[in-house]
Amino acid sequence: MSTHRLAGERPAVIATRHSVRHVVILLITPLLMCLGMGMAYLGAFHAPHAHGLKVAVVGTSPRYRVLAQTIKDKAGDALDVTTVPNRVAAQRQIMDRDLVGAYVPSAEHPELLVAKANSDTSATAAEAVFTTVAGKQGAPLRVTDLSRLSSGDPTGQGLFFLLVALSIGSYASVAAIGAGGGTLRIGIRAAIGLCTALVVSVIGTVLAGPVFHLADHHLLGLWGMAWLYSAGILTIGIALHTFLKRWTTLALMVLFVMLNFTSSGGIFQPALQNGFFGALHAFWNGAGFVEGARSLLYFDSAEFAGRILTLVLWLVAGLLLMAAAAVAERRAAPAPEVAPPANEEQDAEEEAVEEEMGEAVAV
Repeated sequence: MSTHRLAGERPAVIATRHSVRHVVILLITPLLMCLGMGMAYLGAFHAPHAHGLKVAVVGTSPRYRVLAQTIKDKAGDALDVTTVPNRVAAQRQIMDRDLVGAYVPSAEHPELLVAKANSDTSATAAEAVFTTVAGKQGAPLRVTDLSRLSSGDPTGQGLFFLLVALSIGSYASVAAIGAGGGTLRIGIRAAIGLCTALVVSVIGTVLAGPVFHLADHHLLGLWGMAWLYSAGILTIGIALHTFLKRWTTLALMVLFVMLNFTSSGGIFQPALQNGFFGALHAFWNGAGFVEGARSLLYFDSAEFAGRILTLVLWLVAGLLLMAAAAVAERRAAPAPEVAPPANEEQDAEEEAVEEEMGEAVAV
């Protein structure tokens, strides 16, 4: 009786172990996401502090040079303090995005010139410094914002959230194309991806423009940047799926969420971050989009060409990866097969389901 019961329970035990193993495997993705997101976001945002924040004192007389040097000595590495000859020169350098702020000394009405469209948090950091300077001179500080933000984006951070929407639409579409188009040639998947990037970019531009008024001009240029950005993610993602399979979405989240959002400059610019994320800001595609959009919308395209080049190079990298994936798929193409045994067919089906579920969970 006992032997018969054990024999009857054995298949159930095996099935349970099999199911538990699959659950544990699927849990690897969200747990790695938890670890990666925590390390990226906390590492990038947990303790913002200035280093090399570029500010200036307006005036070149010995008195103003001494003031600039005194501020620099007290601030240490936090500030990069220079002098500019006059207010016009200060305004030009701020609008060229070479300075975060410029202090105009005055015994009664000291003034700080900033451009909050460049970065609201950087302008706030500069304001904190020069409020203290003006206070020691016994006068209240007046802050003048030289930029004119869009009506729907009073903080200038709306472009960061547009970046988030474009990124999610792009890498989630990679998962859909990978799960549903696995039997298609990579050329067809690439065409679908580029068309998807067109749709994602149109959605983002419409939301940013007529719906929420984050941008009230240069919408065609903004759309072009959004397409370049989305197409770069989709081409890279579709190519990586050939090599990484169900780990593709996790890889894309590392590239285009964990490292991307944190280094984009949408919340803190490099001068308020540690060196790692500040270095990524120079060439990562999210920074290319956010800073390029800022330049286009608010700064007469200052630094715009370099940011467009960044987005183009990411798209080129995606196209090169797709070429490598096409070669790999041709080499791995199977010869005509005899129908596999039932157990092998079941294992293949379970593997495909596991891959699709892993992508869905990550998205």
